Amino acid sequence: MDSILQTSIATFLGFFAIMNPIANTAVFIGLTSSCSTEQKKKIAFKALITTFIIIAIFILVGNIIFKFFGITLPALRVAGGILIFLVGYDMLNNKKSEMHSDDEKNLSNEDVLNIAITPLAVPLLAGPGTIATAMNFAASQALSDVIITLSMFGFLCIVSYLFFIYGQIIVNKIGQSGLTMITKLMGLILAVIGIQMLIVGIHTAIQMF
Repeated sequence: MDSILQTSIATFLGFFAIMNPIANTAVFIGLTSSCSTEQKKKIAFKALITTFIIIAIFILVGNIIFKFFGITLPALRVAGGILIFLVGYDMLNNKKSEMHSDDEKNLSNEDVLNIAITPLAVPLLAGPGTIATAMNFAASQALSDVIITLSMFGFLCIVSYLFFIYGQIIVNKIGQSGLTMITKLMGLILAVIGIQMLIVGIHTAIQMF
């Protein structure tokens, strides 16, 4: 019993460190700054449900998927890094894309779904690091390891949802100017994270040859 508890705690902390819901909350706030409260809840829910499904698939059959399509983790890192950099660049320059709207009422359900899927679920939450961590924890494919990995990641998704929803309280305190500053800061951080993922992906790919 103690062994299961220790494994569960270690798994949860590993996921918490790699997915970092605290930092992602600031990114979530920046990406959904023009959304209504209801839309933010929908985005957070869809993003985390999508994230859980993606990670669950990789936990269960990740190695088979990678081998079948000839995908390598470095390739995933490079693609994810480029996507995250582009999102961060837009945030840093106050550019409006399909993921943003100046008018909350004009944000359609399709726009809400787009934000939830990309960039939140992929590649920010279910990124290469999270996928690699999940596959590592469930590498033995023992039933107990798979159950613990799935359970702890599911719990982290619930925690992340609460962070996303109640993080808005902080924004209400700091006002619009503070939100603009946070958005630019998170844009810079996202851009740097994207470049870092790109560098690691390229470096790892070179080592493979």
